[in-house]
Amino acid sequence: MKIVYTIIIMIIVLFIITFSLNNAAPVQVNYYTFLDFAVPLYLIIFISFGAGIIFAGFVGMGERFRLSRKVSKLKKRIVEQEISYSEAERLPVSFAEPQPEE
Repeated sequence: MKIVYTIIIMIIVLFIITFSLNNAAPVQVNYYTFLDFAVPLYLIIFISFGAGIIFAGFVGMGERFRLSRKVSKLKKRIVEQEISYSEAERLPVSFAEPQPEE
């Protein structure tokens, strides 16, 4: 299985290298009068991709935290239901017919 992972990593690295070589043209980046510089196109694309991954990771962490809280609440509810069920099992069972009221 390690060989498969190694091959996949090698293919990804090869893609990144060829992508970088084909998109090495400089792009002028301007932000009002504060920033004015030239950066290779592949660097802008990789930075944008990395920022997207980080943003999605933060959103995923929030969702995971919300779901773990819900799971803990549901586990607590299961314990409470099991306790009430075990208490109901201990109650005496009466098969006597109810007496009619006069």
